[in-house]
Amino acid sequence: MAYVVERKPLSLSERLYIPQVLAGMKTTLKHFFAPNVTMEYPEQRPAIPPGYRGVPTLVKDPNGREKCVSCQLCEFVCPPKAIRITPGEIPPDAANAHVEKGPKAFDIDMLRCIYCGLCQEVCPEEAIWLQNQYSMSGYTREEMVNNKERLYELGGTLPDQHFKWDKKKAAEQRGNAHH
Repeated sequence: MAYVVERKPLSLSERLYIPQVLAGMKTTLKHFFAPNVTMEYPEQRPAIPPGYRGVPTLVKDPNGREKCVSCQLCEFVCPPKAIRITPGEIPPDAANAHVEKGPKAFDIDMLRCIYCGLCQEVCPEEAIWLQNQYSMSGYTREEMVNNKERLYELGGTLPDQHFKWDKKKAAEQRGNAHH
């Protein structure tokens, strides 16, 4: 049931706007006499608040192995279709041979990316992270497409306490392939 909310009438000081004008003048005078602060970007960079979502990157596990298993969930969920993955097989003699697949190619077009973070949220392996880097530049469109090597260079290694693939490999060696 809808009901009517009565609007309170403005007081005399609210109708004159004098307190609001004085508050605005106080703020202006405070900044007028304060010393100017100029940052020499890019040598000096502003502090980034925690939780900032910058450039998407690929990260490796603490053992230096690729965490991405090429499931392509990030590619499917990406609204501007900025992510392009080509799945590939992992050679049987590789250190991470117990993983089913790995990305043969992984490209993110930074001209299309909207930094929404859906790719990070949907990744089951926590392989893609939006880190605190916010400035990227290039002279051509091709330079703004980050390939797999560039994404790992930007991402590096993040601390990971899960060691999922180590546990899976140990279970496989014990004979429990469905760990």
